[in-house]
Amino acid sequence: MKLFEYMGKELFKKMNITVPAGQVFQSDEGVEKFVANTGEVVIKSQILSGGRGKAGGIKFATSPDVAKMAVNELLQSKVKDCPVQAVLVEEKINIDKEIYLAITVDGSIKRPVVIASSSGGVDIEEVPEDKIIKIPVDVHSGVQPFLAREVARQLLLQGDHFKQFVNLLVNMYKLFKKYDCELVEINPLVISGDKLLAADAKVTVDDEAAFRYPADLPVIDERTEREKKAHQLGISYVELEGEIGVMANGAGITMATLDIINHYGGTPRNFMDAGGGASTEATAKALEILLSTNPKVILANIFGGITRCDDVANAFAQVQEKLGIPVPLVIRLVGTNEEDGVRILKGQGIESFRTVDEAVAKAVELLASSEGSGE
Repeated sequence: MKLFEYMGKELFKKMNITVPAGQVFQSDEGVEKFVANTGEVVIKSQILSGGRGKAGGIKFATSPDVAKMAVNELLQSKVKDCPVQAVLVEEKINIDKEIYLAITVDGSIKRPVVIASSSGGVDIEEVPEDKIIKIPVDVHSGVQPFLAREVARQLLLQGDHFKQFVNLLVNMYKLFKKYDCELVEINPLVISGDKLLAADAKVTVDDEAAFRYPADLPVIDERTEREKKAHQLGISYVELEGEIGVMANGAGITMATLDIINHYGGTPRNFMDAGGGASTEATAKALEILLSTNPKVILANIFGGITRCDDVANAFAQVQEKLGIPVPLVIRLVGTNEEDGVRILKGQGIESFRTVDEAVAKAVELLASSEGSGE
């Protein structure tokens, strides 16, 4: 579960991690008063996605009236296809230096790890490996001052900045542990005069720890409306950004299908595991969800076991007759009652394939054709 920036900063303040003075707004009410008392401000859209600045989700204002206009503009917009429902208005700070700092879980060593770099303010993936500090954390002792001092030393911090950083990193790990985090990231951690300030906050909490979330941890439902609808049907569904709508029955076969699509040069629009025992009605509704994403091609990879091939075929026939399927449809259908399923699909003019490679290759071919024709 990801938290909005302002929520992360509220947790930071509880852990004595200093953040810029700011206030969250869901409307323009009170914005002018806050800016009049604060001075020049930065206005940040609150979305659960990175890259806001490049997408126009961050604005600056030097006066109350300009700030009010900017807040209204952001609240009525989408940033990276995410509706903006809140903005964080903060004092604009002078930046002397930017540092990247994070604590996350390294699955390869099964331990938390501190990651830091003096090249803050940019995507950490773009920073050369030799400029990144990575120090594993012993889960029994946590981040002790000696470890924090070593990170500060490697970042070449001195004086009060050194002392502040040590306290900040120790407190940051306390937050990481208390809230069962997968990631706590500050990018950038800003040196501004004699202060260290967390200019941004990214906090991701382990969903599997929901049963023991502390009472003061806000709970965010990150799912889109389609994802919520699929969840109600008992279907695992995640939206992606490709062109080929995908349906399969089983998490493993779905992941493999996405990998094979990429191998053949296509891009999946979603992950959809329709489950091993989805009914005809549930499968039909799942297909309707796929159609609502406006894919250029739909690919179904069904290995019939508990889910019988004829039930799946009947679901596709039902949607075809009820709504029509306006995009090319490719089905790999094999398993229980396969012959009946193939016959039902053939009656609807839908071709089926026995191997996933044939089906994926055909889907990618149809995608290329649709893009070539400008559809």
